[in-house]
Amino acid sequence: MGTVLYLTFGRSPGVRVLRYSQPMMGTTVNITVCGTSDDQCRHAVDACLKRMKPLAQLFSTYVADSPVSQLNRHGILTDAPAELIEVLELSRKISDLTDGAFDPTVLPLLGHYRHLQQSGTLPDPSVIAETLHLVDYRNILIEDRRTVRFSRPGMGVTLDGIAKGYIVDQGMNALRGTGITDAYVEAGGDLMVIGTRQDGNDWHIGIRNPRSDNLEHMDTISLSNRAIATSGDYLQYFTEDKMVHHIIDPHSGFSPLQIASSSILAPSVALADGLATATMVLGAERSLDLLESLPECEGYFFDKHLNKYSTKGFFS
Repeated sequence: MGTVLYLTFGRSPGVRVLRYSQPMMGTTVNITVCGTSDDQCRHAVDACLKRMKPLAQLFSTYVADSPVSQLNRHGILTDAPAELIEVLELSRKISDLTDGAFDPTVLPLLGHYRHLQQSGTLPDPSVIAETLHLVDYRNILIEDRRTVRFSRPGMGVTLDGIAKGYIVDQGMNALRGTGITDAYVEAGGDLMVIGTRQDGNDWHIGIRNPRSDNLEHMDTISLSNRAIATSGDYLQYFTEDKMVHHIIDPHSGFSPLQIASSSILAPSVALADGLATATMVLGAERSLDLLESLPECEGYFFDKHLNKYSTKGFFS
């Protein structure tokens, strides 16, 4: 796939705007940068992508020699990259916060559901039950901040529920390092915005109805210097009714049944990403209680019947 690049004049005098899109991480990365010159905008986008691309390879389970793939294959990884250690430690914090609703060790369970796409047959509940002993984030051990190992053979991790957010954070950090103060970086619905748009207003973010493809009539919020991430049963599903999808309750081994989509505001995209996954599992009531206890975090949820729930500060 190719890339799309175009420049427009902003409504404010002297503001240049660069918008850039590129496939990455199985989705599309979209970047908007407001700057004083074309060269400044291009330099910022280049810095952002230069940081994001190698990280996308590092965390991928689809790249055979990535650190994550090596860890899954051998059960141990020596000389682990600092970024992997950082994400695993953040994963642990989110797992602890959510009583294990977020758990990167669900990969063996996901493998059973991915076979459903080829076989058309749901995994046998007994197979799920037998696999649950491999799912426990506390069995990921980090030693000397350089070595990661599993305490049980057969375990595997997927960082899809947090790595994309972390990569967006890192891309935005690189972009800001070039001196840019107004920008938008998004990957598959996980995004960070800083400053304002070219017209001086906050960035407007749409939140789609999980049962509609109509992107013109969405709930919207205005954001500046904040992150938002969304998880939903409509993003990767294994059955047409969307009752079986890519988010798995680590305690039961099955997809959670209440929430259709979860959108989380947080100071970082990685935190928003991880909490969006966890709250899909926790359900609306427990999620609202959790988020009310976390500084600078808000949530907005659709259930399967399209009832809506939100924390007090989500739209304020």
